Amino acid sequence: MSSNRIVVPSTRAEHTPSAPTPSVQIPSVRTQPVSLPPAEESVGSEAFRAIDRMREALTAQSTGGISPASLALAFFDWSIHLASAPGKRLELIDKASRKATRLMAHCTAAARNPDAPPCIEPLPGDYRFRAEGWHKQPYNFLAQAFLLNQQWWHNVTREVPGVAPHHEEVVSFAARQFLDMFSPSNFPFTNPEVIEKTVETGGANLIRGFQNWMEDVSRLITRQPPMGTENFRVGRDVAVTPGKVVYRNHLIELIQYAPSTETVMAEPVLIVPAWIMKYYILDLSPQNSLIRYLVGQGHTVFCISWRNPTAEDRELTLDDYRRSGVMAALEAVSAIVPGRKVHATGYCLGGTLLSIASAAMARAGDDRLATVTLLAAQTDFTKPGELALFIDHSQMHFLESMMWNKGYLSADQMAGSFELLRTNDLIWSRLVHEYMMGERMPMTDLMAWNADSTRMPYKMHAEYLQRLYLDNELAAGSFMVDGRTAALQNIRAPMFVVGTERDHVAPWRSVYKVHYLTDTDVTFVLTSGGHNAGIVSEPGHPHRHFRIAFKRNADTCLAPDEWAAAAGSKDGSWWVDWTGWLASHSAPEQVSPPAMGAREKGYAPIEDAPGTYVFQR
Repeated sequence: MSSNRIVVPSTRAEHTPSAPTPSVQIPSVRTQPVSLPPAEESVGSEAFRAIDRMREALTAQSTGGISPASLALAFFDWSIHLASAPGKRLELIDKASRKATRLMAHCTAAARNPDAPPCIEPLPGDYRFRAEGWHKQPYNFLAQAFLLNQQWWHNVTREVPGVAPHHEEVVSFAARQFLDMFSPSNFPFTNPEVIEKTVETGGANLIRGFQNWMEDVSRLITRQPPMGTENFRVGRDVAVTPGKVVYRNHLIELIQYAPSTETVMAEPVLIVPAWIMKYYILDLSPQNSLIRYLVGQGHTVFCISWRNPTAEDRELTLDDYRRSGVMAALEAVSAIVPGRKVHATGYCLGGTLLSIASAAMARAGDDRLATVTLLAAQTDFTKPGELALFIDHSQMHFLESMMWNKGYLSADQMAGSFELLRTNDLIWSRLVHEYMMGERMPMTDLMAWNADSTRMPYKMHAEYLQRLYLDNELAAGSFMVDGRTAALQNIRAPMFVVGTERDHVAPWRSVYKVHYLTDTDVTFVLTSGGHNAGIVSEPGHPHRHFRIAFKRNADTCLAPDEWAAAAGSKDGSWWVDWTGWLASHSAPEQVSPPAMGAREKGYAPIEDAPGTYVFQR
């Protein structure tokens, strides 16, 4: 914890020598309370608040950043309403009895016929019990009992009369996490795959698993990246698309990529990635780099590389990211490619920031944007998905105290929150495969990128969560930029918006709400995959599909599920359709590639891509 000295000004009067004063009889008056001047009162209040913030920051070290008060409020709300709902409790007793009967009936049927169908199937995406060994006794009984128990606890935590929806989500999520800890797949003596592997290798798998665990613990203690990331070095294996850094300020480096075609589209592409991640998720290995693909299709591409903030950047605001990030990059692009509009593209938080900047530009009459593309980016935060479990007023205050103490939100705290959203995929499956089966999961470029995390400055992140997640100012039309409302309805540039089917960070139905907030033509894509894998979806990637539909401004707006039912489904990558859409909104003639930078305008090339900021730890 950083040291913060708190100085409370003394209110004791100071005396200076003065000439004797004549004796004067003063009439008796009622004494009035003395009030401190506003400045002194503010300093005193801030000192008391600092005590609370330090206490919360210390508590966060043992809770992983989760507010105990927030959890307690949720469980109190749920428990008191469950205790006062006899009908719900009787329903749960009835369900428990029925599930026990189903389990016994299934065990009896399975004893006579090993091929008897299960009495309950795992939820979609739950692959813990898909191996053949789980269909044999006694493991079949353990798996079926666990799934029935999991279903019953879902009933326990849901639809309790009177419970606040947010508290219901928190309690249900916490119950699911607790149950997953005790899944029979997580224990070597109840997992048939582990037992079979142990018998087959004579226990060598457990020895290798212990070695894997020791190696991971050592790397964690010494703050080294996970095993295998050394095979994906930035600038050597990933982020290798040729280019130059043509602009740098305290917050960003702007990379201009070298052309790979003789002629290019007249309008350049500016990419605004999220500052919660390193930009090169869009420039991974050459075969799945979105940036390399765009360059190969004849586009002049610019991309922002964000600085990794430190405690010194604690006072950076969301508007600093707009002005010194999006707008500064746009100024540079306009100088290097003068007289041309820009295809602006934003990913995740970068897309949200781009939508704010686009709305502010439209309000000011700035028409430099040819199109706006949003990739897995939300503009309405009414239902932001499971990430909202960690965002309420109590948790927000707790989080602010953590960031106030350090000056930033650390990478490990963010990574922990995202891992909790997908514990079966990111925690328990790794426990089984790497520590029990003794098999290292192969490292990929996307996994290596995911381990290369960043920090979030205190003031900006607190403002982002408060104004967008809690107050939903952007969708409500109350988000102010330079004293004016940044209304998305003012955007007239056509939009291309991408949501992903299994997105835990920006659920596609939430991303889809851009239809309700804008008065422009919108092409919406729903692609297979999650928040990252759905965007990194290069042509030729197996088992990829997407839905796409175009809505004119005057067309009737459909509900998300209606849209999904009506939209045409296509196999392959949405990248192809997007580049076709960009071409349709570009000038028909292609031009010679622009020079790298504009030295005479103050945008001389500084160094080769990927620059310097991407290496900051």
